[in-house]
Amino acid sequence: MIYKYCGKSGLQLPMMSLGLWHNFGGIDSYENARAMLRYAFDQGITHFDIANNYGPPPGSAEITFGRMMKSDFAAHRDELVISSKAGHLMWNGPYGDGSSRKSIMANIDQSLKRTGLEYFDIFYSHRYDGVTPVEETMQALSDIVRQGKALYVGLSKYPFEMGQKAYKILKENKTPCLIYQDRYSMLSRDVEKQNLGLAAAEGAGFIAFSPLAQGLLTNKYLKGIPENSRAAKDSGFLQKSEVNKTVISKITKLNDIAKQRGQSLAQMALAWTLRDEKVTSVIVGASSVAQLEDNIAALNKLKFTQKELKTIDQILLLSE
Repeated sequence: MIYKYCGKSGLQLPMMSLGLWHNFGGIDSYENARAMLRYAFDQGITHFDIANNYGPPPGSAEITFGRMMKSDFAAHRDELVISSKAGHLMWNGPYGDGSSRKSIMANIDQSLKRTGLEYFDIFYSHRYDGVTPVEETMQALSDIVRQGKALYVGLSKYPFEMGQKAYKILKENKTPCLIYQDRYSMLSRDVEKQNLGLAAAEGAGFIAFSPLAQGLLTNKYLKGIPENSRAAKDSGFLQKSEVNKTVISKITKLNDIAKQRGQSLAQMALAWTLRDEKVTSVIVGASSVAQLEDNIAALNKLKFTQKELKTIDQILLLSE
C-alpha cells in the first residue's frame, strides 16, 4: 500500500480507502463484509469510511463495523483510521436530519455507541443542509474534537462559498479541516472547478467517493444494463437514464485504453482519479474480496503518459 500525508497534517492515509456505503448493511451477508474488511486491512488499507445513515437500514453499517472491531480489529485500533459522518436523514422528525448542533451531537453519540468506539479518527459534516448557519455546524465539529469524540474533522459536499466560510471558522477555532470529501471520477469532474483547489489552498487533504461512478467505470455496463445491476433497479443512485449511448461509447473507448495499459477499466479509472497530487485517497466500495483485490491492483500502475491523458480528456469531452 502507498500512503500519503493528508493535506498539511501529519496524518498519513492509504491511497485507497474502503467505504461501507453499500454491502455492509443489516440486509447484507456479515461473513462477506467481514472477509472484505479483513482482506482490506491485510493489504494495508487502514482507513475505513462510514456514515451514520449507511445501511440499509440506517445505522447498520456502523453496527457491522462495530461487530468486526470487537471480533477482529480490537487489538489493532491504533493502526486504523475510522471515519463517520452526520448530516443526512437518519430518523424521522425535526432532529433526525440536517446539520444543526442538536443533530450533530446526537448523531456522533449514537454512532460511537453503534461502533463501540471511544472516538472517531475523523468526523465529517456530511453536507451543508442549506438552512443551518455554517457557524453553528462548525462550532459543533470543533466541540466534538475538544470533547475527545473525534481527533480530526472533515467536510463533505459543501458548496464552494460555504466551504470557504467553513474552513475559515474551523481554522479560527483551532480545529482546522483535515480533509474534504466529494464525488470525483472520470464521469464527474465538477470538483476540479473549485473545491479541489480550495481544499489544497486551505491545507486540507481531498478524498474522492464514487471514483468508479457507481460501477459505470467498470466492464459491467460495456454492453448495456445487465440484470441485477444498480442501474437495473428502480431506486438507487445510478439511474437507467445515465447509462445512455454516449456514456457507453465513452466507457468503451476508455476500456480500449485500459487494455493497452494492461489494466481493467476500473483500475485505470482509479489510477486516473489519483493522478492529481491534490488527491490524497479514493474510497472504493466492494461486493466481494475478488472485486476489492482487482481495485487494489490499480496502485501497481498509477502513471499516465501525456498522450494517454490527452486522449482520455478528448473521450470524456464527447457529447451527445
